[in-house]
Amino acid sequence: MMDLVRLRAVDEKAAAELLGYSIKTLQNWRLLRKGPAYLKTAGGRSIRYRIGDLLDYQAAGRVDPEALR
Repeated sequence: MMDLVRLRAVDEKAAAELLGYSIKTLQNWRLLRKGPAYLKTAGGRSIRYRIGDLLDYQAAGRVDPEALR
């Protein structure tokens, strides 16, 4: 079941809320080719983010202070 949740795609508003950034930040990151992976729907007019990609992006920036000792 967890795999299905990770594959679910959300719009940029939900993605921005999950990551704690603005929609504009996500848009800028796409222009700069940075940030989390995303999907373009047929025709390229809508952007979606898989929940798993958002969680992976968030985890990649995690710093464990205990590991730094």
